[in-house]
Amino acid sequence: MGSEPNSLSPSCEDTMGDGEDKPRLTEEEKKQNHIASEKKRRQAIRNGFDRLTELIPGLEGQARSEGVVLRKTVEYIKSELEERNRLLKECDQRGIEVGDKHRILPS
Repeated sequence: MGSEPNSLSPSCEDTMGDGEDKPRLTEEEKKQNHIASEKKRRQAIRNGFDRLTELIPGLEGQARSEGVVLRKTVEYIKSELEERNRLLKECDQRGIEVGDKHRILPS
């Protein structure tokens, strides 16, 4: 009974799901996969910083220092929030009605 193809004991095919035996990765293959995924992660971060330098005024065409980009980004966002609050206050003073959806910052 144990040697029958449909026995109740689990086999590699049962645990793999598709019936194909997949070879295990060697330590070198694991290392190469890790290196490749780390390169991909770093490139995604670089792309994000490059995008910020395109969006934040004063960063266009500068050599990219991540610390400078983050500091300038925070300064820019703060100034934009201050301008938003100034405009909301001005609307209130002029009697211009601003709906709640424009007063609440998106989360």
